[in-house]
Amino acid sequence: MGPHHPATHGVLRLLTTLEGEVVRDVKPIIGYLHTGIEKTAEDKAYWKAIPVVERMDYLAYYFNAQAYCGAVEDLLDLDVPKRAQYLRVIHLELNRIMSHLVWLGTTALDIGAMSILWYAFRERETILDLFEYSSGQRMHTRFIQIGGVADDIPAGWADKLLRFVEEMPRRLDQYEAMLSKNEIFLQRMKDTGAVSAEKLQEWGVTGPLLRAAGVPWDLRKATPYSSYDDFDFKIPVGTTGDNYDRYAVRIGEMRESVKIIHQAIEGLPEGPVMTGDRKVALPPRHELATSMEALIHHFKLVTEGMRVPEGESYYPIEGPRGELGCFVRSDGSSKPARVHMRDPSFINLQAYGDMVRGGYIADMIATLACIDPLLGGIDR
Repeated sequence: MGPHHPATHGVLRLLTTLEGEVVRDVKPIIGYLHTGIEKTAEDKAYWKAIPVVERMDYLAYYFNAQAYCGAVEDLLDLDVPKRAQYLRVIHLELNRIMSHLVWLGTTALDIGAMSILWYAFRERETILDLFEYSSGQRMHTRFIQIGGVADDIPAGWADKLLRFVEEMPRRLDQYEAMLSKNEIFLQRMKDTGAVSAEKLQEWGVTGPLLRAAGVPWDLRKATPYSSYDDFDFKIPVGTTGDNYDRYAVRIGEMRESVKIIHQAIEGLPEGPVMTGDRKVALPPRHELATSMEALIHHFKLVTEGMRVPEGESYYPIEGPRGELGCFVRSDGSSKPARVHMRDPSFINLQAYGDMVRGGYIADMIATLACIDPLLGGIDR
C-alpha cells in the first residue's frame, strides 16, 4: 500500500501481508524525504540554522525551533527573559492546537467524514492569521530565536487571541457533537489499533499515543521548560489505547492548550523579549548610528555568527506527536558540529505493526492516521 499520498512520492509504503482481509504483517518503508536538513544545519551559523530546522515538520515549526534554540541556549548558559518564555508558550500551544486540528480533519476524512475537515480548517486558518499578525508569516515564522523571540506582539494581537480562546471551547464542542456519538465513527475507531502501554513503552512511543494507553507522561509536567510550571493544566489520558482514545486525548489536549494560552496572555509579564547579551542578540537598530560597539557586535553576528562554548546538549520538549528533542554538539566555532533531532513520528511509526496485526485491512488507514497527521490524509 502506498506511497500513501499521491502528491508526495516515496514518503511511505506499507509492505503488507494479508490473509483475506486480515492483516498478518506489515513493514513500513519510510522513504527518504528528509532533504538532509541536519547536515544543512551543520553548515550554517547557529542563528541561520533556525529556518532550516523549522522545515522538518510543517505542522509543528514552533516546536522544532524551540527544541533547537533550547539546546543552543543550554550550551550558552543563557537565560531567556520571562516575557519571551510566555510568548513562546502561547505560540507553542497555538501550534499544538493547529497541528491537532489538521490531524482531526484529515483523520476523519480518511474514515469518510468530509465535513469535519472544513470545520477544523476554519479554526486552523484563525490560528495561522494570528501567526501572521505576530510574526509576518503564516508558516515557518522564525519567531523563536536563540535568546528569546524575534519581536514583541503587536498592538491588538492579545485581543484577537483572547477572542479565539473564548470561542475555541465551543468549536471543540461542535467537533465532539459531530463525532463522539456518530455510529459510523465509533465503529471505525472503537477497539481498533489498540496496543498496551507496556508495548508502546518498549518501542519508545510518546505523546498522545502513549497517553491514550493510560500513561500520563508529558514533558511539560515531568521536566518543565519555558515556564510551563507557572500554568495549571491537566494531562488527558485514555484507558484502552485504541483509536477512539487517541481521538479523545487529542480533543482533551486542545482544551488544555486553550487554558494554558488564556493563563499566559492574562499573566504576560512586562520586560524585554530578547536577551541583553550582545554576543548573542543583535543590538537595537537605533543604536547602530550612535554606538561603535553596537555596530561591531551587529557586524560580527551577521557575518560570523555567535561562538558557542564546546560541549553537547539534548533539549527535549513535548511536541504535538510526542517527545521532540534536539541534540547539538559544539566544537567552539560559530557553526554546530552536529545537529540531530529525535523526531517522534519516526519512533511512533515503529508500533504500527503491533497496532494493525490481526485486524482488518479496512482499519489500516484510520490507524495510520491516528498515529500522525503527516501519515494520514496530509503527508510528509
